[in-house]
Amino acid sequence: MSVETWSLKETPKMDEEQFILWQSLLEDRTGMQLSNQRKTFLETSLTMRMREIGASSYEEYYERLMSGLAGEVEWATLVDRLTVQETSFFRHNSSYELVEKYCAELLEKANEKLHIDIWSVGCSTGEEPYSLAMLIDDLFLQNTAPHYFGITATDISLPALSKGRQAIYGARKLSLLDAELKARYFEKLDNNRYQVVPKLRERVCFAQVNVRELEKAPMSDMDIIYCQNLLIYFRRWRQREIVSRLVERLAPGGILVLGVGEVIEFEHPLVKRVQYENTLAFTRKMA
Repeated sequence: MSVETWSLKETPKMDEEQFILWQSLLEDRTGMQLSNQRKTFLETSLTMRMREIGASSYEEYYERLMSGLAGEVEWATLVDRLTVQETSFFRHNSSYELVEKYCAELLEKANEKLHIDIWSVGCSTGEEPYSLAMLIDDLFLQNTAPHYFGITATDISLPALSKGRQAIYGARKLSLLDAELKARYFEKLDNNRYQVVPKLRERVCFAQVNVRELEKAPMSDMDIIYCQNLLIYFRRWRQREIVSRLVERLAPGGILVLGVGEVIEFEHPLVKRVQYENTLAFTRKMA
């Protein structure tokens, strides 16, 4: 079916059986739960992709996704469409304030060269890890001792990770950024675009990780794990499972920063709640 023919058609309606099938596929492969209220979003996202590749029905497209290597490649494209990637620099100020306070305390206690390891979980297109990088680099600039930090940024979406590595953003993305940070950490390109400076890009390593398979992730002994606006897409029991896995990857004394309200009444014997205004965070108990 041609793109021209598709463009004349309305988004096809998905019956309940089909919706359950697609819900199950997404949850089985990613762990993400697609609520009934998101059915229209699913129909629209699938239809747009089907038009691009000439699939004539939900059934045909589903079969393509199940077909060997080509299906795996197509699945990576679809996941990028189905995962929400609306993010911004320094999205939740109080959470970043807590990270700054924690890093300042580490600097104050450091008797020698300090190395801070950070993990940005569900990093999307890079705004979160680069915000963390700007914050910590700016803090280090105020200290004369030689210190180092590295950020591992992970997401399930390969196209999002590619954008993060490129680190190129439109002027609108930087509109609310502090002018001094913008001048220090971004280079002006053509077409009103900006790129994160090399010295900051080299501090961030992007990698694909499915949070449903965190037991396979190589990260360990992290000083900071930052995970916001991700857990809302999962069932409550899976949220607790994911957070418990992240707790296990913290170094003693390390902090886990989550989105406010994303996890309710979470408890784990290895951590205790960090008391900081308008934040949800935990610190791993010292051994």
